[in-house]
Amino acid sequence: MNINLKEDIKPISYIKTNAADMIDYINEHKNPIIVTQHGEARGVLLDVESYQNMVNALSIMKLLQVSEKSIQDGRVYDNEEVFSSLRAKLGLRNG
Repeated sequence: MNINLKEDIKPISYIKTNAADMIDYINEHKNPIIVTQHGEARGVLLDVESYQNMVNALSIMKLLQVSEKSIQDGRVYDNEEVFSSLRAKLGLRNG
């Protein structure tokens, strides 16, 4: 994703009058539109697929963060220990 400064930064007044075109643009180009108000960046217009990908990536990063914290806290278990415990709880024999 490369931001095109001429096309991807628009004032809110432009967005208001060209909303349908802007939605078509972000869905076609997969580039976010930076929305300005009074000359300052105030929001981002993003297609749904890109937004979902971003949410998924953040979720994975959160899982990694929790996993790293567990490792730091010593909450780490050997595979055999985990599977043996599961087999015992399920009433299954090892092997």
